Amino acid sequence: MKVLHGDPSGWEVEGRHVVSIGVYDGVHRGHRHVLGLVTGAAAERGDRSAVLTFDRHPLAVVAPERAPRLLTTLGRRIELFGDIGLDVTGVLAFRRHVRGLSPEAFVGDILVEVFRASVIVIGEGFRFGRDRAGDVTSLRGFGERWDFEVEVVGLVDGDGPLSSTRIRTLIADGDVAAAAEALGRPFELPGRVVRGEGRGAKIGAPTANLDVPLGLALPARGVYAVRVEVPGVGTVPAVANIGVRPTFGGSQETIEVHLLDRDDDLYGADLRVCFQSRIRDERKFPSVEELIAQIDRDITEARRLLS
Repeated sequence: MKVLHGDPSGWEVEGRHVVSIGVYDGVHRGHRHVLGLVTGAAAERGDRSAVLTFDRHPLAVVAPERAPRLLTTLGRRIELFGDIGLDVTGVLAFRRHVRGLSPEAFVGDILVEVFRASVIVIGEGFRFGRDRAGDVTSLRGFGERWDFEVEVVGLVDGDGPLSSTRIRTLIADGDVAAAAEALGRPFELPGRVVRGEGRGAKIGAPTANLDVPLGLALPARGVYAVRVEVPGVGTVPAVANIGVRPTFGGSQETIEVHLLDRDDDLYGADLRVCFQSRIRDERKFPSVEELIAQIDRDITEARRLLS
């Protein structure tokens, strides 16, 4: 897959493209349905398939106070686009120039001039251009002028609209199993292992403390059964704890993972934590001994859930 960054006026692609546009945060089941239509239509027409996305959520620029926590990093989003089989991903830097493009200029300068769009596939409620002034009706009008078709797709499943916002709510509530159903895969958190206080090792359950990229969605505080992708090792069953360690009087939220039946030196390693099931809420225990007993029960439950 060809990945384009920077000023779209300098992008070079060959042939006509079936294109979709959006943030596509999470690349969830609804997104994959839309992008599957893109690749399918491109194959039928003998065109190439493309997705046009942004380097950040537009609200992070337009209204930072309303910007959501993201389900995926940009790098992971691009990986998932490649897994779908898209030919081209264009990453627009959402800065003054792109933000200021009128709907007509957005379509004419990028979708027509760069991608020579034959079909544009979008979700319901799609808006584009300066002040979000463009909509499906205006896009169809541009299609008549510039010879491209517009296909509008609804993102709905049995529980209602399938959206990144809904998935963020599930994750914030700790319902990682329902989030995985909506995503079509487990919710993931990437993180680099950094040195912690070493308390886990002292009580018989050594943990890797993760430094997670800023701005990502985090599951509710508690204990989870997870699988961890470890470089050079593979996927390892584990228990994750998100919280402030109240039994020890902590106040700073941490994300820790305890690998089952392993004690690797992971400092500096980049891990990917895949959340499978929630085990329990975070609790403050009367003593360290009671905490240790609960950790043993958590590990037993994680083994059962991951078996």
